Amino acid sequence: MAGLTAAALAPVLICIFYVYIRDKYEKEPIRLLCTGVTIGAIITFPIIQVENLMTLMMPVGGLMMEAFYMAFIVAALVEEAFKYIVLFSLTWQNRNLNERFDGIVYAVFISLGFAGFENVLYVLNPELGGLSTAVSRAIFSVPGHGFFGVTMGYYFAMARFEPERRVSYMTKAFIMPWLVHGIYDFILMSNMPYVMLVFIPFVILMWINGFKKMKRHIAASPFRFRYGRTG
Repeated sequence: MAGLTAAALAPVLICIFYVYIRDKYEKEPIRLLCTGVTIGAIITFPIIQVENLMTLMMPVGGLMMEAFYMAFIVAALVEEAFKYIVLFSLTWQNRNLNERFDGIVYAVFISLGFAGFENVLYVLNPELGGLSTAVSRAIFSVPGHGFFGVTMGYYFAMARFEPERRVSYMTKAFIMPWLVHGIYDFILMSNMPYVMLVFIPFVILMWINGFKKMKRHIAASPFRFRYGRTG
């Protein structure tokens, strides 16, 4: 069990470390980052309860309709809503949110806190878990949650630093990760070969866009020249 737990948490720690080192001009307080990860893990409990309730309310329909409901409403809507609430409550008025990349850092840490706890639950599940589950989720699910966080944090930071378009960006900070998350889950839940064909291209596109968003906000840091670092 210890080995499986380590396997479940390893990709989360790797992603956390990667995002942390990318924040190269002014690091965020470790205590605040740990708080974000911890709350991200804690919200797993109410998320599961709400998702179970929403599942009971699933409308009667065919496979595609059920997959759409489970992907966009039960999973993506509930999970991204909780993450969004935590991100706003934890950082919006915090003075440490003082550059655009910070929005991505905090959103990703919160998202990975949830992903880590969720991953442990999946990997240790007697029926669904095991090493193969740990490997597949390390490749797709954990980075997926990370990039959902990148998307949320990207627009969240834009809302903070571009007040003239705040409403638009705050809306996008929720809508965009919800859509990406929903599409990601819908492809998997549809379980149809012709739909699954687009999964790998979609994941690659998500990674490319995520890295571009990170690079764009890093380049916009006001601390680049203060610390004599431009690369």
